[in-house]
Amino acid sequence: MIRTLIMGALVTAITLSGWVASSVFANEDWQWPTVYTMSNGTDGNAVLAFRQHGDTLVPAGSFPTGGKGSGGGLGNQGALAFSDDGDTLFVVNPGSHDISVFEINGRYLKLVDRVSSGGTSPISIATHEDYVYVLNAGGQGNIAGFELTQHNKLKPIAGSNQPLSGANSAPAQISFNLSGDTLVVTEKATHIIDTYAVDEDGVASAPVSQKSNGQTPFGFSFTPRGVLVVSEAFGGAPNASAVSSYRLRDGQLTVRNGSVPTTQSAACWIVITKNGKFAYASNTGSNNISSYRVGSAGRLTLQEAVATPTGAGPIDMALNKNSRFLYVLNAGSDSIEVFRVNRWNGRLTQGTGVSGLPHGANGLVAR
Repeated sequence: MIRTLIMGALVTAITLSGWVASSVFANEDWQWPTVYTMSNGTDGNAVLAFRQHGDTLVPAGSFPTGGKGSGGGLGNQGALAFSDDGDTLFVVNPGSHDISVFEINGRYLKLVDRVSSGGTSPISIATHEDYVYVLNAGGQGNIAGFELTQHNKLKPIAGSNQPLSGANSAPAQISFNLSGDTLVVTEKATHIIDTYAVDEDGVASAPVSQKSNGQTPFGFSFTPRGVLVVSEAFGGAPNASAVSSYRLRDGQLTVRNGSVPTTQSAACWIVITKNGKFAYASNTGSNNISSYRVGSAGRLTLQEAVATPTGAGPIDMALNKNSRFLYVLNAGSDSIEVFRVNRWNGRLTQGTGVSGLPHGANGLVAR
């Protein structure tokens, strides 16, 4: 069952009209975050927006992408992504094999472009400056690059389409490193991490495929110092998941800290706080989150095997821009939970939440 969750079939059907908000935080004097996920509906995909107001996360609109979702789990991280300036939102449409581009205008989203993903079943998006890359999971699997024009249109980059390590690799995520000269892709089925050099014109090279330190590499994130931190689901085996860290230089990965156990099941998604001190892994099979301390050189120390319980089937996570709040999308209970992050010790305090999300909701970003 857990193996199925990892590879992408985690959901319970509920209609959009079922949104319910709940929980508690006292008012504090800062701008409250906005959170976005996607409905992933087969009859039409949409971005679902939520704004945090005081003690409540409330629905703030549904914005059709013009494309279609898959209706089920995607086994991915990064279905939605912001541009570097935070003014543009990119969304995959896995059912119609394209990606949508929205301008963010205050509380509203304006659809400004929709283009073919350069493959089939797009599941993850990476951005750096004016370059956008998408990871396609269908068929043989591939990556494809685009340039974002001044009018927020996506223009395909000639020569940017590149393969994965091989067929049936079950890719999970694509992302740029901090400098934007390398792309990283995780492959769950092959236990491989691919790297692609990116030249000054945004063209990706052929992949360099390297074995992951642990089995089933899934989600990943970079620290502010450029250390790559990767979750390892170990095929969903009970209490077997872990997290590894790597140094990335010239497309080559060197293990910094190998497979530090969560002692939980199916660690699939991972985020790192803005200060680089804490990493959180969502354990889909255990219905909880593990927390790690991250050293400046990438040393990982398990802080709490269970930093907090969650709803059923936690998948995507997102931190808001100042890392004060951690949001978690629960695919089994069709909800988004939120936790306040203690900036000094990384501990989590549960607060606001929203439930009643649609069947198959996927992806999570916050600003």
